[in-house]
Amino acid sequence: MPEWEQRFRAPRVSLPDWAEDAPDRSLFVSNATGTYELYAWDRSNGRQRQVTDRPNGTTDGVLTPDGEAIWWFSDTDGDEFGVWMRQPFGGGEDEPAAPSLAPSYPAGLAIGRDGSAVIGRSTDEDGTTIHRVPAPGSGEAVEIYRYRESAGVGDLSYDGTLIALEHTEHGDAMHSALRVVRPDGSTVAELDDTEGGTKELGLAVLGFAPVAGDPRLLVGHQRRGRWEPMIWDPVAGTETALPVDLPGDVGAEWYPDGSALLIEHSFEARSELWRYEPGAAEPVRVETPAGTVSGATARPDGTVEYLWSSAAQPPVVRSTSGAVVLDPPGAKAPASVAVEDAWVEGPGGRIHALVQKPAGDGPFPTVFEIHGGPTWHDSDAFASGPAAWVDHGFAVVRVNYRGSTGYGRAWTDALKHRVGLIELEDIAAVRDWSVKSGLADPQRLVLAGGSWGGYLTLLGLGTQPDAWALGLAAVPVADYVTAYHDEMEALKAMDRTLLGGTPEEVPERFEASSPLTYVDAVRAPVYISAGVNDPRCPIRQVENYVDRLAARGAVHEVYRYDAGHGSLVVEERIKQVRLELEFALKHLGGGDVLGA
Repeated sequence: MPEWEQRFRAPRVSLPDWAEDAPDRSLFVSNATGTYELYAWDRSNGRQRQVTDRPNGTTDGVLTPDGEAIWWFSDTDGDEFGVWMRQPFGGGEDEPAAPSLAPSYPAGLAIGRDGSAVIGRSTDEDGTTIHRVPAPGSGEAVEIYRYRESAGVGDLSYDGTLIALEHTEHGDAMHSALRVVRPDGSTVAELDDTEGGTKELGLAVLGFAPVAGDPRLLVGHQRRGRWEPMIWDPVAGTETALPVDLPGDVGAEWYPDGSALLIEHSFEARSELWRYEPGAAEPVRVETPAGTVSGATARPDGTVEYLWSSAAQPPVVRSTSGAVVLDPPGAKAPASVAVEDAWVEGPGGRIHALVQKPAGDGPFPTVFEIHGGPTWHDSDAFASGPAAWVDHGFAVVRVNYRGSTGYGRAWTDALKHRVGLIELEDIAAVRDWSVKSGLADPQRLVLAGGSWGGYLTLLGLGTQPDAWALGLAAVPVADYVTAYHDEMEALKAMDRTLLGGTPEEVPERFEASSPLTYVDAVRAPVYISAGVNDPRCPIRQVENYVDRLAARGAVHEVYRYDAGHGSLVVEERIKQVRLELEFALKHLGGGDVLGA
């Protein structure tokens, strides 16, 4: 079996979540069966069992605080529209966790120690609604919040008397405000750094203090130009800044006894951990290897468990005790090559790119693998897709364009109104550098990506037709106007924020940012894959774009699969990568895909 397939098939596990009042009971996600599903793990005896078993996989689940039950989200074939189900930790029949609530898109969940829960829902008809669901068998769900704009459940206090909500009632879906309410929905306190939508400053719920009688809420804010934590007491009305002066974005969570904070620091495509005790002059470094920490949690004994990887080394769940926490059975993923950093001057400032290249001297055929989001970033983390291209003799360049996280608020917020076009300016600057530096063969440049990266691929092929030899777009936005009308409500709100209104209100912006506008200028062969149940980049707007390609006989291939915004089935993922490799090698020249 070629190494690129081995990387996809190698068993993986997520960072285990654990029940707050029963820390030996854990929940994690694994691809051990070939499909990503939820697994329960009793650490006291080492027993593990598969919780869910569905054709298209399951990844959204949470333990109740007492560890007695597992809640998991049940949608239909990846469409993200469904209901929460509940299953006993030790196994048994699934049952609807809130039978009186109709299916919806999820908008947050918090489970109380008394068996009650707070469930966020999003639908096209109602916008966002939030419901308090009593303990099983003790009554019907009660609606405590309703608004057309996007919102969600942030957290529930230890004693269940306070509920933290994130909302965008001010109309800016990129910058949330906070409201703390009682279980009946009445307001306790508000925190709105947007000042009614007049400032682009967001807030995020990071979690209530895990201590009885403590109303303090850990909050993420952007007041100093980046994400960083502070402590807000909504009852006393006080805010406590934290002396955590680290560059880049900073997140945090409580240690289980509330005595300290675990700081997660992301900067320039790497991440690290720190411990901060309130009142201390500064945080203390928690030692982790160089690379990316994709998630971390502090355990009751004071140790920290974290999911770590680098571009060269596959992921592993480690502990600061020195142990490997959870090691799935089976062959490990083969290593890949390390990333090199490239800094390129662009029209909006210095652009950071990550480069992987095969052995030998360039110039190489080069894939520009563009990340989705757009509020996300590529990091020094293990990724089977880029590694597959390197195995086949391609260099891979990943660009953290304006809109990416980890480089400050101004960089993340810069893409508004000229959506897509700004990101492509940064990609073009890095492309020019890659050619001039001798890394990339200008005749064999591939623009590729999924989701927002797929959108930028199609937009780039049309607006920069002479720059790219090939395009590979997975689950893309292809026709922005149709996508807006068909997508889930929360994404409509995001598009209104990014573009400044609806297609009817700002038609010129939607036209300028839509790949469909430029489809007749596309010269390069185009490969498109799309999920027929995708609520984020719906299939109809993809078909509109494909029809235009077909009408003029443009070279293209389309692959449609029965899932949503990506697949949780390993063999399906391998199939899609193989199809992309075959398409690229056919049109650019190269070796045998199956034998590489």
